Amino acid sequence: MSGHDHAHDDHGPGHGHGHAGHSHGVSADADRRWLAMALGLIGTFMALEVGIGIMANSLALISDAAHMLTDAVSIVLALIAMRLAARPARGGFTYGLKRAEILSAQANGLTLLLLAVWLAYEAVRRLMDPPPVEGGLVLVTALAGIVVNVAAAWCISRANRSSLAVEGAYQHILNDLFAFIGTAVAGLIVLTTGFRQADAIATLVVVVLMVKAGYGLVRESGRIFLEAAPAHVDPDAVGDRLVGHPPVTEVHDLHIWTITSGQAALSAHVLVEPAGDCHAVRRDLEGLLAKEYGITHTTLQVDHAQDSLLTVGRAGEGPSGPHCADAHGPVHRQGPHAH
Repeated sequence: MSGHDHAHDDHGPGHGHGHAGHSHGVSADADRRWLAMALGLIGTFMALEVGIGIMANSLALISDAAHMLTDAVSIVLALIAMRLAARPARGGFTYGLKRAEILSAQANGLTLLLLAVWLAYEAVRRLMDPPPVEGGLVLVTALAGIVVNVAAAWCISRANRSSLAVEGAYQHILNDLFAFIGTAVAGLIVLTTGFRQADAIATLVVVVLMVKAGYGLVRESGRIFLEAAPAHVDPDAVGDRLVGHPPVTEVHDLHIWTITSGQAALSAHVLVEPAGDCHAVRRDLEGLLAKEYGITHTTLQVDHAQDSLLTVGRAGEGPSGPHCADAHGPVHRQGPHAH
């Protein structure tokens, strides 16, 4: 018996899989309703704020409105990503379009960073030459913006934030809420003291928040696009844990990556003792990965060590020879581990 035993991930129609009922990323109709409500609130207020910002000659209000525009775009992208991610896997897209939400998150992060650069430039220019600002109008509008953003943030918090696209939209709105608080303080200062630079200072506070949120989204989405393991999973530790499970003797070709938000995948070639039960080992390792690491999408090829040696030996190499280690990463064995 060769001992080959694969646990197939649900990559597409017509493939068997050992996992049922897994829910990843976003749910469908309920999340879309909450996001649509937040989008309506933000879109309406943003249109009003642009006009008021121009009337009050307030860069802080205009920057908040620009930030709200990115909020609206982030929600629209999240809604589109939900539609795409819900489509079943077919044709060449064996994972479906689940990474559409990661594209959305990266677009959100990049727009925040680019907008922050422009606003920082304008804020510094106004610090050096501050124009007159209608403090009362800024204060009232900012207070209204706080209320709108609290309502929108509550709506999105009701959606499934395990999706990076939904989390991106939520971070946009949360940052905008803090920005409105800063703008309200700036409006109060201008109104009571006449210190016009407060408007530009509030804008710089908004810029800092935007850079922080934008960098986080770009970093997390970038890890997924680069096929990195989830941040909380150490592949070497996983390999050592697998090889420590009797009767496993060696683990190589170990790959761990993230398909989309909250959906990690793993594949590996596992060698067991000649008397070992390949089917039982595969089931045990799947359970171990699910319980200890939260990885439920696995593809494990389980072989008897002796059979694998004969198969690979025909090519002039042992299963754990230099070629395996160099081409496929660390090899995990019982006893002293060679990484």
